Amino acid sequence: MAAPAEPEPRAEAYPALWPVPTRWADNDHYGHVDSIAYYSYFDTAVNGWLMASTGLDIRELAAIGIVAETSCRFVRELSFPDQLHVGLSVEHLGTSSIVYALAIFREESDGILELAATARFVYVYVDPDTRRPVPIPPEIRSAASLIVVSED
Repeated sequence: MAAPAEPEPRAEAYPALWPVPTRWADNDHYGHVDSIAYYSYFDTAVNGWLMASTGLDIRELAAIGIVAETSCRFVRELSFPDQLHVGLSVEHLGTSSIVYALAIFREESDGILELAATARFVYVYVDPDTRRPVPIPPEIRSAASLIVVSED
């Protein structure tokens, strides 16, 4: 017997929502947003939210966050000119890494946000020169702690 399907996450489950518009160039030959664009939306939302939350240009910090691992589950098609909101939450805040649980929601004409994809992104903070792991900068840790929803 198959396990019951988990309910789709709702926008309210994410402590932060970041708007990301689709672009004309995001559509592929089949008329929908190409899968690679979803990853761009996630990365744009995380970094945009961090810059807004810290008030800093995070590219100028002593450590940079690089994406070390990703996964994405596609739920519904997207297409230009959909208006999107990326839900952000932190499921683990480590010494040198942050594991984000993310979701893309399409804004419907009635204002309802409909789930289009979920993802998991692992950012590892590294020294910009050596590319060796270093502690998460305090400014990033402080911002990320605001959206922690669960810890391992």
